[in-house]
Amino acid sequence: MVSSLQLRNIRKSFGRQDVLKGVSLTISPGEVHALLGANGAGKSTLMKILSGDYSKDSGTITLNGSEVSVASPRDAIRLGIEMVVQEPDTALVPSLTVAENVTMEDLLSGPSFISWNNRRKKARQHLQLVGLSISTEKLISECSLAEKQLILLARALSKHASFIILDEPTAALSQNETDRLFSVINSLKKQGIGFVFISHRLPEIFKLCDRITVLKDGNDVLSAPTTSTNADEVIQHMIGELLILEKEHVTNKKDAVLLEAHSFHVPKTGQNVSFKLHEGEVVGIAGLVGAGKTETARALFGADLSPDSLSVHGVQKRWRSPKDAVANGLSFVPEERRKEGIITSFSLRDNLAIPSFSKFTSKGFLSSSSIEKAAAEWIQKLGIKAESTSVPAGLLSGGNQQKAAIGKWLLKGGDIFLFDEPTKGIDIGAKEDVFSLIKTLASEGKGILYFTSELNELFTVADRILVLYNGEITAQFTREEATYEKIMHAATGGQHVTAISS
Repeated sequence: MVSSLQLRNIRKSFGRQDVLKGVSLTISPGEVHALLGANGAGKSTLMKILSGDYSKDSGTITLNGSEVSVASPRDAIRLGIEMVVQEPDTALVPSLTVAENVTMEDLLSGPSFISWNNRRKKARQHLQLVGLSISTEKLISECSLAEKQLILLARALSKHASFIILDEPTAALSQNETDRLFSVINSLKKQGIGFVFISHRLPEIFKLCDRITVLKDGNDVLSAPTTSTNADEVIQHMIGELLILEKEHVTNKKDAVLLEAHSFHVPKTGQNVSFKLHEGEVVGIAGLVGAGKTETARALFGADLSPDSLSVHGVQKRWRSPKDAVANGLSFVPEERRKEGIITSFSLRDNLAIPSFSKFTSKGFLSSSSIEKAAAEWIQKLGIKAESTSVPAGLLSGGNQQKAAIGKWLLKGGDIFLFDEPTKGIDIGAKEDVFSLIKTLASEGKGILYFTSELNELFTVADRILVLYNGEITAQFTREEATYEKIMHAATGGQHVTAISS
């Protein structure tokens, strides 16, 4: 019988930044232990240490009362520690079958002679343990997201895992799929398997988990049985001291409505959203992982087609593609800038000019000199640090890539901007540049929808704040009404926990 897995006084720094400052965590067999914390609290780093991806600077990890070394993912697997990642596609091979993915370990470290009948039989046995009835010959590329989650869980069991880390496993699941996953977890719990459950969704935490640990700024600030705490206490520990609004915030909001959504259907969340965006206004749309921010932004821009129309400058419009949205003055800066915001192999000059090629075309020919001149002008305006306009965008820093992703829309022109996690992966100085740029756009009468999970940023840029939870706008605050605590309460589904409790 495996006893508890204990992490004691774990410390980790990256350069001068202390990410973990002496964190302790105990995972017991047959227990689901929730690990909570705002962005940057240290959750991911702690779990990467436990799964062998990072090495700890100091502290101990013990199993069955003896100190163990987890210096690599192979060590973690040997000790019975498995991680089911948030994005299953990064851990599965789409061109292989379900059986091949479930029994991948046999291919890597099993006998040289491979019995495919045995592998299929083993895969079926472990799929049965997670309640998944699909053909073992089905390709992963043909599986749904919920099926992929369970396939990863089956693979963990095939390696004789005793402790399984689940990183935001319900972020993209429907309620029925979530209920099914919870049923599987509860069944495995009875077999003595211990879980670490990372989630921002408090209703799920209080429904499923036996114990809660909260991290804040690299410290464990709360560890308690779920039954002895409540949503308000958890949220308070997650945020610590309440933030105070900047006193000198200047709003540029006018009466004119630039964009209005009325029961606008978002295909990938299955929910409808309603809001208005005024001239010169920055509307912050807050949401944690799995809230549906990106899905909502993409639908508003026409990247995921909705059957519903939007009111743009008072005229009803329905997008057939993003091209329609751009033609009507919308610009979209996506979260994944390297995949969707810029073309890394293209020059900085060409990235800035792509949406505006028609401006530089005469009689079917592009004017290279005009593009060069315009690109150089915007590089200077945006403060992009690059050796020349011809440098490949992929060689720029994250902050300069983001400026390029924004700059191409400024060159194009437009009056409605959608920013999805615009400060993701950039340094503090670049963040300040992005905030300054957004304030400038608002002062020029542009309307900005600012989608973010970095809730503190809302107090820097937003005039008004909407909160998304499970794809729905569950709360709305004026700048004067908003507090970090209120936003976090709505963003974690705290109101649902309160309703259940009462």
